[in-house]
Amino acid sequence: MAVATPPAAGAVRITTVYTPPHLRGRGYAGAVTADLSARIVAGGDEAVLFTDSANPTSNGLYRRLGYEPLADFAEYAFGADPKSP
Repeated sequence: MAVATPPAAGAVRITTVYTPPHLRGRGYAGAVTADLSARIVAGGDEAVLFTDSANPTSNGLYRRLGYEPLADFAEYAFGADPKSP
């Protein structure tokens, strides 16, 4: 499964790529991401995505599909401990 946003400023963001655990390792994520990326570009927009920089599997796939890292982001929480109930 792969999900994309509507175009904004000439770019479509792929927001979710997911394969159920029992189906992983068969190339489904790569195939669906490649197809969705090609459809986005064929429609005249740029395809972009966010990924977890700590996940070598997804990052390797995205690089093989032609994606390049552009920026690294961090999330910070101030105030109460976000993990406490």
